[in-house]
Amino acid sequence: MEKRIIITTGMEIPERKIKEILGIVRGNTVRTRNFVRDIGAGLKNLIGGEIKAYTEMIAQSREEAFHRMIQKAKEVNADAIIGVRFITSMVMQGASEMLAYGTAVKLK
Repeated sequence: MEKRIIITTGMEIPERKIKEILGIVRGNTVRTRNFVRDIGAGLKNLIGGEIKAYTEMIAQSREEAFHRMIQKAKEVNADAIIGVRFITSMVMQGASEMLAYGTAVKLK
């Protein structure tokens, strides 16, 4: 059975004490836009509304970065990840990075 890691955006875990800070763990992915999606996005821009192809792409990127962060926490034998955050940045024209990061800790 795989070890379950507690993950929170908070800086503490109710009814648990942090024994040791193991360091920052992160996971990221870089995605590029798709020409076909761009055509659809351009049309949506004219009439308004959600660009579902981009929404799905961002959701997939977030999940991938999140799971990579968890894998890094498992590699250092963490019990939890606190202070989890997501950020995005443009790497180059048409390509963005999704980064998930937090602090890996051991619990008492």
